[in-house]
Order: sequence, then structure tokens, then C-alpha cells
Amino acid sequence: MAGQEIHHTLDLPKFDKRVKLLIVVAPYYKDIADNLIAGAKAVAAEAGAEVDLVEVPGALEIPTAIGMASRMADYDGFVALGCIIRGETTHYDTVCNDSSRGLTLLGLNGVAIGNGILTVENRRQAEVRADPADQNKGGGAAAAALHLVALSRKWARQTKGIGFKPAGEEFRVAGEPEGPSRA
Repeated sequence: MAGQEIHHTLDLPKFDKRVKLLIVVAPYYKDIADNLIAGAKAVAAEAGAEVDLVEVPGALEIPTAIGMASRMADYDGFVALGCIIRGETTHYDTVCNDSSRGLTLLGLNGVAIGNGILTVENRRQAEVRADPADQNKGGGAAAAALHLVALSRKWARQTKGIGFKPAGEEFRVAGEPEGPSRA
């Protein structure tokens, strides 16, 4: 049973300058969303991060809002929160897959996102996962965002010199002797 499993949790990263997170939540199931938010805010506070919160109509709008904010606002990372409970139609599959895909594409483009969108079979599963005193998936999403912010800061401005010629350097093909520039 999953409830008996022991999972390893990384310690929260330490930051030497301010971290600003944006929590984007779809409060379709308001009580569940409120618990996810509480967990995320508590973890952010523990790490010393500043938090803003915006609401969107549903889980499909979360990636769009994060994409807009990543381009137009000043946030270091993002926490995606919401809940999708299986219903009687295939709409559940569409919302789960497309919201996840949107967040993944943003992440692969360098946006630091913790995904706390619950995808569950029933309300009880959502309640347990959202509860800050139980599985605390909101807190886990905030922690994931903070870890990705730490990585982005670690790797910031590091380049490998691939695909461009640094200013003031001559172009040379590997293995050729140094000599007149071929540029």
C-alpha cells in the first residue's frame, strides 16, 4: 500500500537572495484548493520565499497563466495547484493530460514549476493528498519549485560556447593550427 511506503524528501534549498514564487490555483474544488494553498505557503515561508497568488477558472488555464507570468512578470518560480476528479466522461483525461503537458513544456523551456495539480479518482483521495497534515501535495509542489529555482540560479549564465563566437576571439576549426582567422 502506498500509505505504508517511506519516501525520501530533499531538504529545502537555502537562498542567499530573495525568492519570489507565484502560486497559480484553479479553485474548482475550493476546500481542496485552500488546503493545497496552505501547504504551499507554509513550505515557501519555511524557505523564506515571498509568495503571490492568482486564481484561474480551471486546470487547463494554469499553464497559460504561468506561461504569461514567466514572460511578463518578475517571478523566480511557480507553483501549479488544482484538483481534477474523474467523472463520467473522457473530459478528465483531456484536462489531466493537457494541463500536465503544458506545465512540462514550460519546464523544458526553463521555467521553474512545481506541479501540484491533483489527478484523482474520487474526492476522498483529493482530501488526503491536499491536507497539509497528511500528504501535503501543495507543500511538495512548492518544495519542487524551490529546488528548481535553486538549480536555475546555480546554472545561471553558464555557457558552453556552443554555436557562437565570443567577442574578441577568432574562429578556428578544432585541430587546425592557430593562424589567420577564417571568420
